[in-house]
Amino acid sequence: MKFKSLASFLFPAVGLFVVSLPVLAHHGFAGRYDEEHPYTVQGTVLEFQLENPHSAIIFEVKDKNGTVERWHAELGGANALRRADGWDRDTLKPGDKITVIGPRNKNGSFDMNLSHESKIIMTDTGKQIHNSFRSEQPQ
Repeated sequence: MKFKSLASFLFPAVGLFVVSLPVLAHHGFAGRYDEEHPYTVQGTVLEFQLENPHSAIIFEVKDKNGTVERWHAELGGANALRRADGWDRDTLKPGDKITVIGPRNKNGSFDMNLSHESKIIMTDTGKQIHNSFRSEQPQ
């Protein structure tokens, strides 16, 4: 009887764990992005995608030699950005100049993840439109 009771608990628990593994793999932030050394980059917005489950900014950056690099920055979902920062589809438009500070992909690619500690500033005006650095939040 004890075995049957244990089995009725254990099998669903193991099943739930197995089913949840892809979700954990999907959100493997720490292994891919360097949170210890926030990277700063200035560029021009090409495209802004405000959607769930993740939003994205595609922007161009000129390196010190004048070579144009195409960057991708992933953010939280549309609902989270609306609540936290008041964003809408017009928050960023093609041609906007932005300064982005946040974790860059450890492999050196032009990829950032801004869903954790990060900041976005409108370069021309200095207006901060996103700041999720815990150390800079009001106490």
